[in-house]
Amino acid sequence: MFVKQHASRGEQSGVQYCEGRNEALGVRLNCFAFFQDGVLIDTGSHSLRQVFRPFIDDVQPDMTMITHYHEDHTGNALYCAEQNIPVYMNPLYKNDCMKKANYPFYRRFFWGKRPPFSSQDMPETFSSRNNHWRVLSTPGHAADHVSFLNESTGQLFSGDLYVSPKTKVALREESIPTIIRSIEHVLEHDFSEMFCCHAGYIKDGKKKLHYKLDYLRGVQEKVIQLNKEGYQVEEIKQSLFPKKYPIITFSRGEWDSKYIVSSILKER
Repeated sequence: MFVKQHASRGEQSGVQYCEGRNEALGVRLNCFAFFQDGVLIDTGSHSLRQVFRPFIDDVQPDMTMITHYHEDHTGNALYCAEQNIPVYMNPLYKNDCMKKANYPFYRRFFWGKRPPFSSQDMPETFSSRNNHWRVLSTPGHAADHVSFLNESTGQLFSGDLYVSPKTKVALREESIPTIIRSIEHVLEHDFSEMFCCHAGYIKDGKKKLHYKLDYLRGVQEKVIQLNKEGYQVEEIKQSLFPKKYPIITFSRGEWDSKYIVSSILKER
């Protein structure tokens, strides 16, 4: 299979970014890494190492902060460690990341095989060259997911908490109710701009997160109401999310709209 790769770099509001993108079979997947004030946030995928490693070399970070363990965020974490750049992440999957990666073929196809790496435990707060940061626990997309708030600049680095304003498909491990609580938690803090590891720079980040929160709450209410009327997961999915997205087939069902529904009903 032939994979087209694209790359771009830039800077927004004092934050340098690097984006890599893979395209194949009608599916396009991208990921970002960000750098600010000595801090590298996420490392991109191993399949795009020729994109992200020169970026890491150029910005010369003092530390690497990982939002969560997924391979499109940790693919070059070993490279950082080899350059004597300390890597920090939530310890929940620390031991898993020290082992050979084990995930489905389509993810290896797009993101490559993430090399094992060691990390240090993520602190609750930390300081960089000139700024003070707070680590916000934001599980839902992944159990170990965190977001980073630069309290000195009022900028949020949201990992995969946002991604898009309207969630249409979800990963099997995701929990919509947990994501709702994570967004509520983040919105209690002061910030304006947001940097998302898939959507990139979002100028009105807090407003966009409010919009996503309202959308997810609305979906949750509809799912619960339909279930009260006797409809089950597949029926609710067809009612609310009738479109079959390419990623559902390509991932062999690891991504599917039904997980939005089932995660809501599971908690209820």
